[in-house]
Amino acid sequence: MRLLLVDDDDTLRQVLGDYLESKGIEVRLAASGAEALEVLALENFDLMVLDVMMPQMDGLEVLKRTGIDYPSLSVIMLTAVGDEPDRILGLEMGADDYLVKPVSPRELLARIKALSRRRDKAVERKHSSTPLEIDNEKREASLSGIPLVLTSAEFALLAILYQNKGIVLARERLMDLARGKEFVAFDRSIDVHISHLRQKLGDDPKSPRIIKTIRGAGYIFTG
Repeated sequence: MRLLLVDDDDTLRQVLGDYLESKGIEVRLAASGAEALEVLALENFDLMVLDVMMPQMDGLEVLKRTGIDYPSLSVIMLTAVGDEPDRILGLEMGADDYLVKPVSPRELLARIKALSRRRDKAVERKHSSTPLEIDNEKREASLSGIPLVLTSAEFALLAILYQNKGIVLARERLMDLARGKEFVAFDRSIDVHISHLRQKLGDDPKSPRIIKTIRGAGYIFTG
């Protein structure tokens, strides 16, 4: 894997870069958004770790430009504590994940590995037939060729679970990734939406096979 790490904090950039390289990842460092764009124009990368708060050109502007020019590039955003609007906006603009500073090198590595697994599985799904089809641009889903009638919240949850097939996602993580007015922190709205999804997918609520509940951990899409 080739990774571009973009952050204006010299110490953090070097610490994260050294750690990831010690784990077998080829890392290229950039100290600004402008430098990141220059590097991207000359080299190919699988993933970019991108800080939001940078002078002159912030991470969201870099994300906007790379989303147009490099649509296959995966992106993990680094945000400051309390910058929830930036996190939500970043995800809406196409970021694949985010981490809140201060960043743990071990957690960053875990997120990178998880994202790599999701990409590999996405490629496998692309080349295999499946009764469930999801169109993220049109926000439509079908099962065995039959359109599913889903609310906005149900589609968001289904798309996230499907993209993370085989990975357990906690309720809080699902709400972070699919944040909307339908989700209220600390309530059981996620459970209600999952229940409706199971009904529409024809999943047995007593013994679900498609969206399973992992007690004390969250939900997992098994297909």
